[in-house]
Amino acid sequence: MGKETRLFKSEESKKRAEVSEFLRQIAERIEKGKVVLRQGTEELVLQIPENLILEVQVEDEDKRTKGIQHSLEIEIKWFDNDGPSGSLELG
Repeated sequence: MGKETRLFKSEESKKRAEVSEFLRQIAERIEKGKVVLRQGTEELVLQIPENLILEVQVEDEDKRTKGIQHSLEIEIKWFDNDGPSGSLELG
């Protein structure tokens, strides 16, 4: 495996409507090809290529005292100079 370097991380509690709005906004920026992430004085600018890898994963994790934590993870990845791949559809 290659070395992984974390460039930016954020985790915070939000209402469902706030998460939905954030996802709409990030989708618009992905479509335009540029995403800027800001938190405090930290800023990361991503140039988004035409061809992407979309990974969707659902997990349940037993957090013992808090119970089961459910997660829906949506990960967008790309390689430099990568072409298109298969398709996932929403139902």
